[in-house]
Amino acid sequence: MSDAIDVIVVGGGPTGMMLAAELRLHGVHVVVLEKDTEPPPYVRSLGLHVRSIELMDQRGLLEQFLAEGTEYPLGGFFAGIAKPLTRELDTAHGYVLGIPQTRTDRLLTERAVALGADVRRGVEVGGLEQDDDGVLVVLADGPRLRSRYLVGADGGRSTVRKLLGVGFPGEPSRHDTLLGEMEATASPDEVASVVAEVRRTQLRFGLGPSGTEGVYRVVVPAAGVVEGRTETPTLEDFRAQLRVVAGTDFGVHSPRWLSRFGDATRQAERYRVGRVLLAGDAAHVHPPTGGQGLNLGVQDAANLGWKLAAAVAGWAPADLLDTYEAERYPVASDVLDNTRAQMELMSTEPGPQAARRLFAQLMDFDEVNRFLVEKITAIGIRYDLGDDHPLVGRRLRDLALTDGRLYERQRAGRGLLLDRTGTLTPAGWADRVDLVADPGAALDQPAVLVRPDGYVAWVGDDQEGLDARLARWFGAPSGQSAADLVSGARAGGA
Repeated sequence: MSDAIDVIVVGGGPTGMMLAAELRLHGVHVVVLEKDTEPPPYVRSLGLHVRSIELMDQRGLLEQFLAEGTEYPLGGFFAGIAKPLTRELDTAHGYVLGIPQTRTDRLLTERAVALGADVRRGVEVGGLEQDDDGVLVVLADGPRLRSRYLVGADGGRSTVRKLLGVGFPGEPSRHDTLLGEMEATASPDEVASVVAEVRRTQLRFGLGPSGTEGVYRVVVPAAGVVEGRTETPTLEDFRAQLRVVAGTDFGVHSPRWLSRFGDATRQAERYRVGRVLLAGDAAHVHPPTGGQGLNLGVQDAANLGWKLAAAVAGWAPADLLDTYEAERYPVASDVLDNTRAQMELMSTEPGPQAARRLFAQLMDFDEVNRFLVEKITAIGIRYDLGDDHPLVGRRLRDLALTDGRLYERQRAGRGLLLDRTGTLTPAGWADRVDLVADPGAALDQPAVLVRPDGYVAWVGDDQEGLDARLARWFGAPSGQSAADLVSGARAGGA
């Protein structure tokens, strides 16, 4: 048993690997435990939305993702209702990046390993205990590990969440869907014609390209809801349901993989119990409508990573880890609601179809369409950071600097002060916050303090106000307590 581990991450999917990489940026000793011996072949997610693309850019990963994906124009697509955007979004990355989850998993794993994460496959957690100093993990095959913190990123059936006794309230699956990749004897023209006709009323159906020539990605409503979904569907299950929904099975054969998923909607009652936290699907599950699941988990990791690293390093303000749940719980709750709404609008029943027609009319208003696009792509998120300035709590888009651009300065995952005044400094926090003094920056504010996850923590031009926010998010400066600093700043009118 070792006490040298800072953080154990249970779950080697995109959330776990993103978190491991974020922690390694700060020198945290991370061990990732994944029960599967090999990465799964299933392609549940097909792409990255704007905010996730921005995160990859901020960490210097975007070039690799772009090389393995395809950029698609971004427009309105709430509940599958296609509407063009009449104005560009406030981002340098106004597109959806089509990339199979298997490639995203691989790229994030390679990133975590390259940064020094210890990834152990075929290792299953059987129990855990925690005390004031750390967490003891009992592995299913007997050995024990000890770490200072543990994060459960082990999916919707999370072992960590169950061991913690954290409730997972919500609604069980009402509609199951079959998903797989296979070949078909039907001609491409026949497939396209039938799919177009069926999708006029059944939006949970499709045969489309898988990324491998001659192999289709098949999505078709299942015959019923299967509790637990532990049994893999058969090729005959697909053929039967294709005949029911489309009137033909397209001659499907030679499956690469077959799976089933549901539309259960649940959220963990708590994201933190002492030194154990939950992230990704372990904290929330919802229908895949809008393609938000993987993105939501990756963004959980970006929010948690620097805060957990600060706790390990010892400079975190007392409540910094609690802000993870305070900020991310409402975001996931909103995703659960918008996927519930989308599922209703995709129903073939007359009432939901009438609501869908009305929604399509409302989306002709650009403000409505943009609101929904910003919601699904997560660039509309605003955390409540106790400041009514319109930028505070929002992510900052990439900006042109006199030398380069903003996102290039965020590779190390540190805080950043972008100062156009030439008078401000994060001097006492120089080990945690970088300074970019640039009067020519394409920013319409005097200065902004940006957290490591890319969200604005302060806007202004006074050093006292800046120091108070630095202490709030980055702890005490060298040689001074954060409490004394904040008290002095308030006394000075900050």
